[in-house]
Amino acid sequence: MPFQPVQNQRLYQKVAEQIGLLIAAGEFEFGDRLPPERELARKLGVSRPVLREALVTLEMSGSVEVRGGSGCFVIATPETLPPPLADGGPSPFEVIHARRIVETEIAGLAAENAAPEEVAGLEETLAMMRADIASGRDTRDTDSLFHIRLAEAAGNSVLASIVGDLWGHMTAPVFNRLGANSGLPDTDRMTVSEHVRIVEAVAARDGQAAREAMAAHLDRVRDTLLEGASGKHPAET
Repeated sequence: MPFQPVQNQRLYQKVAEQIGLLIAAGEFEFGDRLPPERELARKLGVSRPVLREALVTLEMSGSVEVRGGSGCFVIATPETLPPPLADGGPSPFEVIHARRIVETEIAGLAAENAAPEEVAGLEETLAMMRADIASGRDTRDTDSLFHIRLAEAAGNSVLASIVGDLWGHMTAPVFNRLGANSGLPDTDRMTVSEHVRIVEAVAARDGQAAREAMAAHLDRVRDTLLEGASGKHPAET
């Protein structure tokens, strides 16, 4: 027997595969609306974030369609069911969780260690992001620059490298689609105001306030990805 490739699937990919198998078996037919996310997550024994990632994966492959305010509908038949998405990248919610662990402490360290010119660099990124918003440009590059500069201000080059790697995951296919579906790009002005609070705490040398401001920022990003910018959850209605 020849060696077989070893697959290391992420949890959301396994969930997407199981839903795909149900569609292939005719459990869900073309045009069917999938159960609400809370119900489906309970039946599959996974969290809502994992299920949300799985549905986005199926949507990207062309198996289902997420219709805002209506739910998630099957748009494939057993005969036309496309192959699963090869790799959509790391779990978006795990990426945000990792960022919260790392960057909350980074904000506190920056408050303790940032030089005046580093605070000025952070303020410069705020102005750059406002200019991006005003001109309708994508803000991800300036958003990323803010967080990397904050890590550099913490005084640890390894932390800055880690933040850069984490931000690289935020451009992965599943993260991009989940962000678009939830309206994350529409919250740029809120992001700027949250960044302002972080910079104010760093400038004031208030490590605790900086940590709290960063935690609140990333918690809001997580909640937006899960519930959507409007507070409506498409598959819950």
